Amino acid sequence: MKEKEPSFEQAINASMIWCQSWDNEEISDEVLAERIGELLNTQNGARGFFVTSLSSDSPLMDRIPDALIFELRKAGKIVVDLTIKNLAMSTAMSIYHTRNNSETQSFKSDRIKNRCIELLKLLESSLVKILLESLLEGTIDGEGDYKDFLNRWNYDKEQKAAIERSIYKVSNK
Repeated sequence: MKEKEPSFEQAINASMIWCQSWDNEEISDEVLAERIGELLNTQNGARGFFVTSLSSDSPLMDRIPDALIFELRKAGKIVVDLTIKNLAMSTAMSIYHTRNNSETQSFKSDRIKNRCIELLKLLESSLVKILLESLLEGTIDGEGDYKDFLNRWNYDKEQKAAIERSIYKVSNK
């Protein structure tokens, strides 16, 4: 029998509980990775995990355990795609918040951007390269697989230029 896919909200809640348990050293790296690995099998699960882990104060995404890196790599395209979208969104939002004099929000967006850059360096490099090139094509020519994503958020020229700089930071190890 097929297990029911978690809702986005359920995935956020589960991720919050597991990350907090890991922070409090109540579960091991391996148990955390196993639980997160289950979430990464679905779009809602993966989205919920990334919403929680990238934006939280938990140090998880700043020092990702090897067992979790394995699960993130194993999930493949779903993880790379979500990380790239989070990279673009957080980069653009940092500029938006700076324009609106929201230093705290800009800091949070920059932290997400930096976490995405570092995570992309750990994922399957050929897939990361292909998808980042497509995002770059979208920012420069308005074409490629991320064209609709970029158009939906209506990023301006300055935001797209910042996204391009973030893309290049992934390749600078």
